[in-house]
Amino acid sequence: MSAMNSDTRRRGWQRDDSVDPQAVLAALDDDACRAILEATAETALTATELSEECEIPMSTAYRKVEMLTEADLVAEQVRINTTGKHATEYRKNFDDVLVSVANGGVEVELTKPNGEAASYAVADD
Repeated sequence: MSAMNSDTRRRGWQRDDSVDPQAVLAALDDDACRAILEATAETALTATELSEECEIPMSTAYRKVEMLTEADLVAEQVRINTTGKHATEYRKNFDDVLVSVANGGVEVELTKPNGEAASYAVADD
């Protein structure tokens, strides 16, 4: 695993080895995932709402939000309904993604919204 020189680290960025760079790249390369990211940029949506908004089957919506969640590109939260029937909703969980190829590996840096610490990941070769 390659490491980043501490002089090149961005201020406020934090290393997080739990983020898989390949998962991030695969999600960003997927048309349905990108549509979900666009749809959830401003508001959190359930899988049913994403299916309708993105014009994808429900099964695809569930697979893609799982893919995006594993890549830490969307966050899950519970929508509380007064009827007692709660739903999981999803919202885009980053502001920017920076991908670099250096030192024999792929580096993916995610900036998080609202001043939260960002993640930094390095791919092993």
